[in-house]
Amino acid sequence: MPRRTIDIVFSKAKIAIFLDGCFWHGCPVHATHPKVNAEWWRAKLDKNMARDLETTEHLTAAGWTVLRFWEHEAPEEVAGRVGAVVEWRRTEGTRGRRE
Repeated sequence: MPRRTIDIVFSKAKIAIFLDGCFWHGCPVHATHPKVNAEWWRAKLDKNMARDLETTEHLTAAGWTVLRFWEHEAPEEVAGRVGAVVEWRRTEGTRGRRE
């Protein structure tokens, strides 16, 4: 998919992590709405959010786990959530295998 970059990838576990900026990705808490050239900015930011949704849906359909975090989230909390999902994917992948 053009113009898309995953910020952090755990390829074996098929986990894609995005660290979204509040302004560029429309954070419901911190997003601002520029007054100068407002119509252009609204269209631009709406396209960004639509592209984020499309990317998430595409990756999910391909079997990936997609995690999205806002830039304002505490790094410790993000790391904890990522670690839990990585561990879950690893243990999920070992089910049914003979050791």
